[in-house]
Amino acid sequence: MNDSAQVQTPARAQAMTGLALWLPLFLIVSLFFMWGVANNLNDILITQFKKAFVLSDFASGWVQSAFYFGYFALAIPASLAMKCFGYKAAVITGLLLYGLGAGLFYPAAQAQEYGYFLLALFVIASGLAFLETSANPLIVAMGHPETAERRLNFAQSFNSLGTISGVLIGREFILSGVEPSPAALAAMTQAERTAFYTAEVQAVAAPYVAIAAVVLLWALAVWWVRFPTVVGGQEDTDHRFRLRDFKALFRRRYYLFGVAAQFFYVGAQVCIWSYMIRYGQAALPGAGEKTLADYLAASLVAFMIGRFVATALMGRVAPARLMLIYALANIVLCAVAMLAPSRVGLVALAGTSFFMSLMFPTIFALSLRGLGALTKAGSALLVMAIIGGAVITALMGLVSDLTAIHWAVGVPLVCFFVVAAFARRTLREGMAKSGKGSV
Repeated sequence: MNDSAQVQTPARAQAMTGLALWLPLFLIVSLFFMWGVANNLNDILITQFKKAFVLSDFASGWVQSAFYFGYFALAIPASLAMKCFGYKAAVITGLLLYGLGAGLFYPAAQAQEYGYFLLALFVIASGLAFLETSANPLIVAMGHPETAERRLNFAQSFNSLGTISGVLIGREFILSGVEPSPAALAAMTQAERTAFYTAEVQAVAAPYVAIAAVVLLWALAVWWVRFPTVVGGQEDTDHRFRLRDFKALFRRRYYLFGVAAQFFYVGAQVCIWSYMIRYGQAALPGAGEKTLADYLAASLVAFMIGRFVATALMGRVAPARLMLIYALANIVLCAVAMLAPSRVGLVALAGTSFFMSLMFPTIFALSLRGLGALTKAGSALLVMAIIGGAVITALMGLVSDLTAIHWAVGVPLVCFFVVAAFARRTLREGMAKSGKGSV
């Protein structure tokens, strides 16, 4: 079914009711859940691969580096696909790549090669780049611009359900709870050690194969359902790729600050969730990986609750002001985690999730404000900024190897300073436009 045949005029889009209206919306919002599952299974994989392949913190952090490099590499191609073929084609392409990458976990497990898993994660993230580049701006466009931040925060709340599901899937079906000490490993025969490592590596295959099946079925559903195309309340008919769109974006300082803020925010989020179990292993000696996974799951519940709370609060508090308060709260919590590597520090680290909840969608929506015809290109660069999850997570792993995991929490702490600066800049620009001075 050709996407161009589905372009609706505003009147036609508004006339759609019942199943014809709600089924496409359900499929779009479900995408937020599906990439949440993939994102937070990585946090489990870091713990699993560190054990199964005997990796350093820096080497295990390559899970996130390979994953988020996929976002970086495919964001602009995803934007071009949207520009040329429409949102629906981009979504189907993303789902197909997601399913292919998840399916590649089976041959990677059979080969027992860390590098093959990294390749599979890159393919998954390539698909997610298509999904995020299309779904986020589509939700922003499906309503009044003044409520875009609230609308995107609401849709992203379902992403939180996916992140929780990803950790629970990993906890139940990947983590074995078997954590032999170095002495116990040394006491094993070569055959016993080989059997142990083989079992730990192959544990990751079945959940990903199941995910691949679900995702490919979802691609079929998206292909079958008729989608209205509504962009900024107007018909989207210009499918030409224009390099000048990207050149124009580089002349917008506020937008570029938003891209930088997204880079550092994603880096902070991925760092905290990726190394929360590792932090707990150092802060609470003797605590099992499954027990520590519960802390991660609890932090993701806090993240989901935070999304709904933020959506409600934005009816009374300016999104940028709320984000500034939340960023400052996370700076304090990271400082506690650095200075008190104990249960208190672990709870503080988990608590950052509540305050991170509004940051991605709010930065995304604020950065796109006023871009008009540059929105699709702007969305691509904001999704490319997700590469922060690769760069900054690797940096935190390196700092941990050189010092200690609790000192490495200083890396996300610095990232939250950048988010706070962007929120303050937004408030100052808003005040300047209204003639009320600076904040």
